[in-house]
Amino acid sequence: MCDLPLRAIALLNLLAFDTSTETLSVALAGRGEPLVHAGAGGAQASATLIPAILSLLEKAGMQLGELDAIAFGSGPGSFTGLRTACSVAQGLALGAEVPVLPIETLMAVAEDARSRTGALDVLALLDARMGEVYCARYTHDGRRWHRHGQVLLAAPEAVVVVQDAVLAGNVFAAYGDRLPGGHQRVEAAPNAQALLRLAPALLADGQGLPADQALPLYVRDKVAQTTAEREATRAAARQDKMPP
Repeated sequence: MCDLPLRAIALLNLLAFDTSTETLSVALAGRGEPLVHAGAGGAQASATLIPAILSLLEKAGMQLGELDAIAFGSGPGSFTGLRTACSVAQGLALGAEVPVLPIETLMAVAEDARSRTGALDVLALLDARMGEVYCARYTHDGRRWHRHGQVLLAAPEAVVVVQDAVLAGNVFAAYGDRLPGGHQRVEAAPNAQALLRLAPALLADGQGLPADQALPLYVRDKVAQTTAEREATRAAARQDKMPP
């Protein structure tokens, strides 16, 4: 796969899906115009993703074994959504004996912003809940996106934006007044169409993996407190309310 030229890879049969947000997104390319499906994500994705994939394959007249690669949004994002996407990609790829391509959801946000506005320097942002955002900066060289630095988890006020970067993502309704001002803002999402556009260059770079090597990208390693931690938090809150 990694020895194929980019032009040849762009003609492959590709399946892509993302369940990292509250929207389920699936796309299939290889028989004419890409076929797409969008629906409710979140907890529902585990029950609806595979039927959506099978429906698109049927519409395209394509068998699972005819796929050349399966791409999925690897994260960051909803823990449950990332696990769902990764496990489905692995299971389908094992059965079809095709490589899996994990793609950063924030890169997909940057690609979605580029398709909407032509932006080539993007600070991609996704709602991480708990008053925080996932963020990373990407620049496009005309063929590929390049990430600068690490994928970060931060409070909106702590986000740093270079002068010419466009802010893109799904965070503006929740955190718009807490993000740096003075930059263009674009509503964008890690949808499956963006994954399809990203896949050829990433496959050409040899980033397709055996199914058992594909993993989600977790940035926040903890989303729930233990019972002791919750009690300590409540005790601290009670202490703060006590009169001096």
